[in-house]
Amino acid sequence: MNRSFSLLLICFSTIISSASQVLKGQVLDEDKRPLSDVLVETIKTGEHTHTNETGNFTITTIQLHDSLKISCFGFKTQFITIDSSSIGNLKIYLHSDIINLQEVVISPDVEPLNLFTKIDLQTFPVQSSQDILRKVPGLFIGQHAGGGKAEQIFLRGFDIDHGTDINITVDGIPVNMVSHAHGQGYSDLHFLIPETVDKIDFGKGPYNANKGNFATAGYVNFKTTDYLKQSMVQLERGQFNNLRTLTLLDLVSDDKQSAYIATEFLKTDGPFDSPQNFDRINLFGKYTAFPTKGKDKLSFTSSYFTSKWDASGQIPQRAVDSGTIGRFGAIDDTEGGKTSRTNLSLQFDKHLSDSAFVKNSVYYSNYNFDLFSNFTFFLNDSINADQIHQYENRQLFGGQSELNQKLQMGNINTNIQVAVGFRNDRTSNSELSHTLNRSALLDNIQLGDINETNMFTYTNARFSLKKWVINPGVRLDYFDFKYNNNLDTTYRTRTVSRSIISPKLNFFFNPSDNIQFYFKNGIGFHSNDTRVVLSQTGKSILPAAFGSDLGTIWKPSNKIILNTALWYLLSQQEFIYVGDEGIVEPGGETQRLGVDFGVRYQVVKWLFVDVDINYAHARSINELSGANYIPLAPNWSSAGGIGIQNLAGFYGGIRYRFLNDRAANEDNSLTAIGYVVTDMNLGYQWESIDMGIGIQNLFNVDWNETQFATESRLKNEIASVEEIHFTPGTPFFAKLIVKYRF
Repeated sequence: MNRSFSLLLICFSTIISSASQVLKGQVLDEDKRPLSDVLVETIKTGEHTHTNETGNFTITTIQLHDSLKISCFGFKTQFITIDSSSIGNLKIYLHSDIINLQEVVISPDVEPLNLFTKIDLQTFPVQSSQDILRKVPGLFIGQHAGGGKAEQIFLRGFDIDHGTDINITVDGIPVNMVSHAHGQGYSDLHFLIPETVDKIDFGKGPYNANKGNFATAGYVNFKTTDYLKQSMVQLERGQFNNLRTLTLLDLVSDDKQSAYIATEFLKTDGPFDSPQNFDRINLFGKYTAFPTKGKDKLSFTSSYFTSKWDASGQIPQRAVDSGTIGRFGAIDDTEGGKTSRTNLSLQFDKHLSDSAFVKNSVYYSNYNFDLFSNFTFFLNDSINADQIHQYENRQLFGGQSELNQKLQMGNINTNIQVAVGFRNDRTSNSELSHTLNRSALLDNIQLGDINETNMFTYTNARFSLKKWVINPGVRLDYFDFKYNNNLDTTYRTRTVSRSIISPKLNFFFNPSDNIQFYFKNGIGFHSNDTRVVLSQTGKSILPAAFGSDLGTIWKPSNKIILNTALWYLLSQQEFIYVGDEGIVEPGGETQRLGVDFGVRYQVVKWLFVDVDINYAHARSINELSGANYIPLAPNWSSAGGIGIQNLAGFYGGIRYRFLNDRAANEDNSLTAIGYVVTDMNLGYQWESIDMGIGIQNLFNVDWNETQFATESRLKNEIASVEEIHFTPGTPFFAKLIVKYRF
């Protein structure tokens, strides 16, 4: 009897020990700080998950003596065998390692292409805060107003202007400005200090339910680091009276909280005959805490920036050809401006259960913009010239709450996101006026107060069944537009409201950890300026964009990753507010199709090679062939280079960017000339000191950074001329960089 009972007990214990159990844990770095987006995978069953923002994860089916593989880009992979002591609050510590493509797992849960920005940030530091946008494959930028104005952006066959068709955020704070004095979606990223950036999350096309207004060509979200590994001071000194100082100070750093501040000062005269007199000050602070034993996360950030500059503007080709001015000369050097922005944000991730959490955020910005430009010289006013003044003061605030819930439905793992949020923009005295010498007001063209509100909700789901993931989503946006025209003789608030629904449906197929096929579909939109909305009485003012992507990400070996995509985007009729003239222009219906291709190759552990090639065919649909070009839409573009990390203390890289010739007007009678520009950097780290050099335009080629087909008239000309007006690109420019870490 006793023997039978003992046998039964042994069998029962064996069954219990082999039964599936739930495993909960947290992944941290060597300094006991939580790591997000870490892949946690069971060896036997292949079940996998990723850690959340607080480093926590849950494996729903784990057996004793099974093994876990824990991997994260930039850290050493660990293998852990699960025993009885592991079931419960498992803590796993990963140690930093050199970046290795071998650690990349092709998964629908984490975008592998976003990981490559870590390589780029380490091997090729950015030259400016806006320059960090170039880390997005296929994205090009151009500056044409003295360094203080937001750059012009190009992506997927779009001349995005300053942000009309790309959604840009920093730590959840919108960068795009709606109904801006200079242009819709205006995105000035200069308040971001590049050295504080930890991750760059980007995507192309309108396929994400959590990305709303302006997310047609794509989106970019910058996440600043929660903590500093070391404090640092940095000094840069270069040609053209260039000076930059940077300070990063670690105030508090432990496993429960962290706090740091960053400051930046930049001044330069630029290569122009008339000095830019540019200077910028940036201040940034961040506090992060992990209450309730690391399951919740609280972050508070604040920043302030201000800049002031003079500009030489866009110059006509005929003035250079005739010898009237040189490539770096000016027709009107009274252009320029000043701008400032203050940001406050609070983010709180609340743990509800092992399968649910809520992400909450609120933000506030105070923004000032003051710009003087002259694009046409003496076309409209032959005596005083055509200088315009654009001004606004803006209060921006908003918030969002997003519930994330994991569900197990038979063999289907389900993740659900449900969110609500709002954004309100209020400007006072948004101005467009005709001025002289930045001081005399000659005529008010536009002057008024804008109050624009966007309320939204979205639902996003991911159904995972073995090798397949189906990702449906839908977004609802409601807009309320209000405008008071201060030039009216009587006070009147003009108002209109509209809504738009944006469905998404994406498919991912992962036959192995080395390859993924995807088919993405979605509808996106960008809103139009409030003044356009009201002038059109609310008609066609939320134009939709219909997109599809068919592509693959393939890792044929541990050292190579390839990505390809065939894409299409159709944009509806839209009305465009031309801020420089205060007029409305019909944009028409357009279509774009193209191909993206990229390769990343780790030759040896310290040497990386990458190439991105992009083609886009962009045309207006309802225009005759030959007159249907979309001005300045890029067709062929490419970027790539060679990067070195930690080669006996050395790091650096050499990179090129290529933009092909493209049509500057609708009939392609004027051409924006393409360019190939090569940059280089090289540094050496010795204990706590870094010394390096950065070189822009290594081969000193003449190139035009921005180009426009513009009708203008010079002072002594009888008739106007339409031709290419351009801003010259930086010539050979070198600077010395010294860092001290402590």
